Amino acid sequence: MNHITTTDLLEHLKWRYATKQFDPSKTISPEIWTALEDTLVLSPSSYGLQPWKFLVVTSPEIKEQLKPFSWNQSQVTDCSHYVVFTIKKNLTAEHVDHFIARTAELRGGTVDAMAGYRNLIVSDVVHGARSFNVNDWSTRQVYIALGNFMTSAALLGVDTCPMEGIEPVNYDNLLGLTAKGFTTVVACAAGYRSEQDKYASLAKVRFLNSEVLETL
Repeated sequence: MNHITTTDLLEHLKWRYATKQFDPSKTISPEIWTALEDTLVLSPSSYGLQPWKFLVVTSPEIKEQLKPFSWNQSQVTDCSHYVVFTIKKNLTAEHVDHFIARTAELRGGTVDAMAGYRNLIVSDVVHGARSFNVNDWSTRQVYIALGNFMTSAALLGVDTCPMEGIEPVNYDNLLGLTAKGFTTVVACAAGYRSEQDKYASLAKVRFLNSEVLETL
């Protein structure tokens, strides 16, 4: 496998910024978008449980309906693809069993042989101390996927803007998530920056390495 250079990596991350204005005339190609969808699926999560679902919104009508629930931010309607990151509420043993079955399918072996691992997860996430704040735990997992998606997009030359200025309850109602057992956490607009976006040329503001990094 050929890996990118450290220079390439840092140049792409410096190029990335939270895009305020997208060019609505530019659309992400199917090839690139398929790869970005795969980066969402390949995102890591604790235990590998993947307590999430990603809704990809490309319909102009749905984007328009979401905009009022997004502080009327133009990124929602002007971007090429709008991803709504959701979590599966109140994880159950059935979700764990689904994960264990998928693991056996892909890695070989049997579900019975993985009973110990299955029971460990259930005793922690479903019945243990973590079960009392399992939705908060799942939310932290979905932010891993968000970061993975944004970094991958930058490496492919795609602009993004994470969107926390949204109304999750109204998103849930509009997208029919409540009945499916999911709830909105955050969203991310993806596409290509407008030439008029003044934020594209501003210096990236970060603290000095010495302030935020410490080697022990």
